[in-house]
Amino acid sequence: MTTETARPKPVIRLGDRVFARSSLIAGSLILVALAAVAIFLVVEAIPAFSADSTQLKGSPSSFWAYVGPLAFGTIWAAFLALIMAVPLATGIALFISHYAPRRLAQTLGYVIDLLAAVPSVVFGLWGIKVLAPAVQPVYTWLTENMGWFPLFAGPVSGTGRTILTVAIVLAVMILPIITAMAREIFLQTPKLHEEAALALGATRWEMIKMAVLPFGRSGLVSASMLGLGRALGETMAVAMVLSPSVVVSFVLLQSTNPNTIASNIALNFPEAHGVGINVLIATGLILFVITFAVNFVARAIVARRKDFSGAN
Repeated sequence: MTTETARPKPVIRLGDRVFARSSLIAGSLILVALAAVAIFLVVEAIPAFSADSTQLKGSPSSFWAYVGPLAFGTIWAAFLALIMAVPLATGIALFISHYAPRRLAQTLGYVIDLLAAVPSVVFGLWGIKVLAPAVQPVYTWLTENMGWFPLFAGPVSGTGRTILTVAIVLAVMILPIITAMAREIFLQTPKLHEEAALALGATRWEMIKMAVLPFGRSGLVSASMLGLGRALGETMAVAMVLSPSVVVSFVLLQSTNPNTIASNIALNFPEAHGVGINVLIATGLILFVITFAVNFVARAIVARRKDFSGAN
């Protein structure tokens, strides 16, 4: 008859306990901070929901009529920036990870990463002084030759400070974020998958299409949503470049352009008083909800394809 030997109790070191408690506290602080911001926005925004037209800038009929064009401009500018940035970022990331020589890939990676360190004000100055005058002749040509297409309808802006110019600036700003994440994701593709595709006779592009892109799809969605969050909340560059109006318009090249929530807050907050401050905070609450919804959708998309992501 044998007696079972008691298993020794695991020894938990002091350092492990400190690290576990610190991680728990840090994670909890994120939730506390998020809840505190949400409560502040809701409490300060309540007076704005019942504000009349005399208390709203531009005298709209209600708060929702005031914030509607701003929410549209925020989403429209960020959407245009994402359309331009994602294909370009994907191409750059694939070139760095699978085509460029090692030394060139490292140099390009450093340059792309340095773009993320450029302040928003510098991008705004570049948009006003360099980009807007440079693209204005292109806008004129588009209006003259493709004005039949609703997005390019005239009259064209004489300064080039349009919603399309803002979208280009935003695309350049979010490009390093998406590129850096996509590059690291593509580099995580299992070498066996790539070598198997090449061994079956696939070209390099076919290998990327069959092995690399499916593997990194969920990560690319996450990178795109992170860039979209940056574009939705951008303030200074939009406020400096855009010539805004309270309007809902899909036209890209006219001088009448929808404004964004963040830019509107930055431009009007110094002069706001009384209920006007609550109105601006309420628009910030709407931006908070939009950003939260975008991240929620992104997490849902990533969760659906987590089995194919590089996180496993």
